[in-house]
Amino acid sequence: MKNSSRRGFMGKAFGAVAGVGAVGALYAMKKTWDPLPSVKAAGFTTLDMSAYKENELVVEKWRGKPIFILKQDASMVETADKNPKDKSRLIKVGEAYYLVCIGLCTHLGCIPGYNPDEKEFLCACHGGKYDATAAVTKAPPPRGLDIPPFKITGNKLVLGEEGPEYKKMKETGITL
Repeated sequence: MKNSSRRGFMGKAFGAVAGVGAVGALYAMKKTWDPLPSVKAAGFTTLDMSAYKENELVVEKWRGKPIFILKQDASMVETADKNPKDKSRLIKVGEAYYLVCIGLCTHLGCIPGYNPDEKEFLCACHGGKYDATAAVTKAPPPRGLDIPPFKITGNKLVLGEEGPEYKKMKETGITL
């Protein structure tokens, strides 16, 4: 009888050690699947929108992509008012309107340049043009510059998070 109780104890002890080892292995595997903290931090960028000046293009970086920020002046907003589809591409933070878009041409991925006198973007590679709302004014780009996911919190814009304004743009087809 002593042998069977000893075997039972050894079986239970081995089972417990194997169970602890399996849990440890699963935990280690899950940790390798999680993104690194530096990668998580790169997923969100917070921008203070009060720092931008009218008709001055600022290029920020988000997830390795150039993000164009262009605060609209009164004449730009007035021009956009004439075409509601163009104005719907703008983001209102406080009392000001901003263009916030990924600065890569939707034709071949080139980086368009901004001409503040003409208030338009030009992709020099193939001659594509965009207006101050990043809508296409001259082909070959198939669509306006893409708008990154964003969320408005007070006077700040958080890139990488989908807020209600961005979801509405996505639903209405303004961005992908």
